[in-house]
Order: sequence, then C-alpha cells, then structure tokens
Amino acid sequence: MTDETSTTQSWSEQTFTLAEYPEKLAIVKLGPGAEIPKWAESSSLFSVTATASETSLICAGRSVPTKTPSIRPLKAFRIVGELDPSAIGVLAALLVPLAEAGVPAYTFSTFETDWILVRVIDSEQAAEVWRRRGHTVTAAVPVTKAESRKAASPKNAPGKAAPRKKDSSR
Repeated sequence: MTDETSTTQSWSEQTFTLAEYPEKLAIVKLGPGAEIPKWAESSSLFSVTATASETSLICAGRSVPTKTPSIRPLKAFRIVGELDPSAIGVLAALLVPLAEAGVPAYTFSTFETDWILVRVIDSEQAAEVWRRRGHTVTAAVPVTKAESRKAASPKNAPGKAAPRKKDSSR
C-alpha cells in the first residue's frame, strides 16, 4: 500500500527553474493533414502536433493571419535543464498552483523538458504564483549561433546522444 501523503508531498515540494520567453506566441488550429504554412516557421518556438482530427501549431502570434483560429497572445515558460523521463509530478508541481490561482495553462513536452504556456495577461501572476511556491523564474537566455551549431554537430547526432541526466524531480 502506498502512503498517499508522502507521494503528494514528494511532487508538491519539488522546485524548478523556469525560463520565461519574451516572444508572444499562439496555438493555432489547422485542419487534419494541413500543410505547415511558411508564416508559422518564423518563431523562436515552433511546434507541430498532428492528429487524425486536427493539426495544431505553436508559433509566433505576430505571424498568424487574423481569421485563423488561435489562442493568443501567450507566453512560454520552459523548465530549465533536462528532465529524467521517469520523474513523477513535474507538471503537477507547476500546474496545480496555477489552477488554484485561476490561471489557465497549456503544456507540451520536448525530448529534454516540459513547457508551459499562459496568456500574456496572466504571465506575471503565473511567475509570482511559482515564486511563492519556491520555484525560480528567470528570463530566457538566447542561444547563440555557435551553441546551435555545436548542438547540431555529428557527435550530438541521433544515436550519439550524451547519457540522460538522472534527476528524480519530474
């Protein structure tokens, strides 16, 4: 039998550093099987999710045509560092406080980490809610071209990735 209190405490006591990105983003709805429009690719953060019923994009809000269905303007917060894929409660530790404060949030994950999007009008409140829970919120540091080339070098190519960090904080 599991002690639910200790499980709850373990994820609720986790703290993270979040990087806040300055660009105003949008979640855009396209039809199923839609081609990715060129306007969507000019963003510091770009993500495509395709299902049988829709294609959704996360991209710069400034690029989205006026009549295209979208949720915007949004701010992105990235959990800094590579998360252990077996970690439990990462999103709960960050989303439960937002829900308690009445702040809507949208999430997605990349190979290394999790991202949280909140409406621009709620971004300061979200940051303050997280700080009160012991999390750190900082401005995102832009990646230089040299860092980007290093990450894309053959030694970092698929199949040659460095071992994943062990961090039970997720």
